[in-house]
Amino acid sequence: MNKVVASAAQAVADIPDGASVAVGGFGLSGVPKALIQALYERGTSGLRIVSNNCGANGEGLALLLSAGRIARVTGSYVGANKEFARQYLAGELELEMIPQGTLAERLRSGGAGIPAFYTPAGVGTLVADGGLPWRYDGAGGVAVASPAKEVRVFDGVEHVLEHAIRTDVALVRAAVGDRHGNLVFAKSARNFNPLAAQAGSVTIAEVERLVEPGEIDPDAVHLPGVFVQRVVALAPDEATAKGIEKRTTRGAHH
Repeated sequence: MNKVVASAAQAVADIPDGASVAVGGFGLSGVPKALIQALYERGTSGLRIVSNNCGANGEGLALLLSAGRIARVTGSYVGANKEFARQYLAGELELEMIPQGTLAERLRSGGAGIPAFYTPAGVGTLVADGGLPWRYDGAGGVAVASPAKEVRVFDGVEHVLEHAIRTDVALVRAAVGDRHGNLVFAKSARNFNPLAAQAGSVTIAEVERLVEPGEIDPDAVHLPGVFVQRVVALAPDEATAKGIEKRTTRGAHH
């Protein structure tokens, strides 16, 4: 039951090129930076990433992205990541854009063993009708477009069929974890982490503080260890190094 692995490098050593990887985090909050760094240093490429966004300010997944290691992204937000936008528009990577709530539920459903579900989000748009550019051809044309999805009426309202997401691997970050893989997340850093963890066939968690089994009150567990296969304890400097995506300060009062 001891799921602790000695290092992030050891934890990601068997992730092959072309693997599908669900990654927790939102902006720079709750991002498994040590595991991403280890994957970068190992040279793994052709990755198919499922994550809300693809890093920011050169941190997180932006590290893999800028090195050309990502082949496909399934996510909700491009945002201010100019390199992400450049690669997508140049036809260098494939992008499946999904409404944020739909992405969350597709990941959760993957972990719950639910193959698909209906949602009203996206009905009447290219999400349901098909035609969203997944990959450009580099000359302004669309090389691959999204397919049309099944639409069905429930209680007089149209809903679109969305399929669950399962990935080969999931990388997540937690505030506290024990040797059995039970995890506790801190405030908004929880975000997509539990959902990504549930969707992964092999889930690797980096934890800011490692404790012994029994030290976490069972009532306080956000994600049970049954979803986690490997745990990596962060060094103190890794645990406290947290970026700020957009700093807003207020002028001094006189």
